[in-house]
Amino acid sequence: MGEGLGVRDGRGVVSVTVNETLPLLVLASSLIPGLVIFSLPEERHGLRRAFNLTGAVLKLLFIAIMLWGVLHGESYVFRYSVLPGLELVFKADALALLFVTLSAVLWFFTTLYAIGYLEGSPHRSRFFGFFSLCVTATVGVAMAGNLFTFFVFYELLTLSTYPLVVHRGTPAALRAGGVYLAYTLTGGAVLLAGVVWLYGLLGQVEFTQGGVASTLGPEYAGQLRMIFFLLIAGLGVKAALVPLHGWLPQAMVAPAPVSALLHAVAVVKAGAFGIVRVVYEVYGVEFAQSLSLLVPLAVVASLTIVWGSLRALFQDDLKRRLAYSTISQVSYIALGVALFGPVGTLGGIVHLVHQGIMKITLFFCAGNYAETLGIHKVSDMDGVGWRMPWTTAAFTIGALGMIGVPPLAGFISKWYLGLGALEAGMPWVLAVLAVSTLLNAAYFLPILHRAWFRPQTAPWPAENIPMKNGRETAWLLLLPPLVTAAATLLVGLFAASPLSPLDWAKLVAAREYLNWAP
Repeated sequence: MGEGLGVRDGRGVVSVTVNETLPLLVLASSLIPGLVIFSLPEERHGLRRAFNLTGAVLKLLFIAIMLWGVLHGESYVFRYSVLPGLELVFKADALALLFVTLSAVLWFFTTLYAIGYLEGSPHRSRFFGFFSLCVTATVGVAMAGNLFTFFVFYELLTLSTYPLVVHRGTPAALRAGGVYLAYTLTGGAVLLAGVVWLYGLLGQVEFTQGGVASTLGPEYAGQLRMIFFLLIAGLGVKAALVPLHGWLPQAMVAPAPVSALLHAVAVVKAGAFGIVRVVYEVYGVEFAQSLSLLVPLAVVASLTIVWGSLRALFQDDLKRRLAYSTISQVSYIALGVALFGPVGTLGGIVHLVHQGIMKITLFFCAGNYAETLGIHKVSDMDGVGWRMPWTTAAFTIGALGMIGVPPLAGFISKWYLGLGALEAGMPWVLAVLAVSTLLNAAYFLPILHRAWFRPQTAPWPAENIPMKNGRETAWLLLLPPLVTAAATLLVGLFAASPLSPLDWAKLVAAREYLNWAP
């Protein structure tokens, strides 16, 4: 394979190597099906499914090739000059592939789920078209090789998810969409201000091991602190850092597949991923520490962790409770980044994957309860475990994982975050983790108690899918949460195995801390 750079032949024609092409193919595998799906009539169900699933499978195949290549020292970089000194750059490094793999795997199962969930509903071509564009934007965010490319796809993500939030077209959905746009476009404007300011100082800002901001002299320290604040504030809107989180609970009026995508793969994860890139590969973690930027970030993340959990306690609407849980849980990623040391980095980076697997399980299950029995509130869940045992078993695994019960995925994340806090000399973070774990238990265990140990005392709000041959719901609704629940268990049980999310996170940590050997 080539080295990821185009080659000009004797006639002046630029040829593109295989290694350059693969990142583009990963983007195209959802972009092209999405554009085609927009043109399909509503009644072409089979063709729409074929485009969706073919694109999802091809994306997984292309990513598998790049995963193998990166493990063996290959480089995957594509560059396109937009203006002098301004390039679109796509780069599949270890950190990018961690996020891209999560996105592609969960997109496949969310597509299956969405096909079952939206069966018989109107505007499916529009939905799946924007659904594919949303995944394309997410993959673009993950593989962005510089700050300009990141910003372009970060804003495309906003525009492609808005139609999904307002898909139902109800007054509540339109209000939620307005709130979503107000927050995310304002955050985008703040982010743009930081990007332009930094480009004015440095020129092209590539994501580089050790960061590029440290090349500026000490006389720029004040400006760099202000730019850091702008970048984190802009990213913090999508990452739902307090007090920038208000859009997320409102967006829960969206269909369950959209909620799953927003929380596990796309919007909030893109914000958290951007914070990782800024700290490690724009500023560099050592330089950020020297500017005293990491402790304030850790404090904001900690406040968000506790505040989100406290708010979740008082939500009777199941999806809103899960939304506030997301506000809390995603900030574990920012907290791990802010802990100055490789072990804390491990905890934060691996939680990028673990939180996605656990949270998508919970939203799949919440969608099953709503679609099958009309259940939207925690107070309506008495005895639901015996009516929908497989769905509730999956929900139970996801909830216990969020609490941090060993050997589930959430325990691995919290374990390394705790060790990282001690390594960084920040023992107060242990108290944050302990309080958060207790609050996680306080808002998840009552749900499990109602589902398994309280008898049903009233008819279900609306039994839309009756029991048939012992099957609790449609198989396309049941299969995805069972798979992701099993993954929640397996990535915890086999965390020490080669190519586990934790093992891949060690590659990232070793890259950012050169003297550290995992």
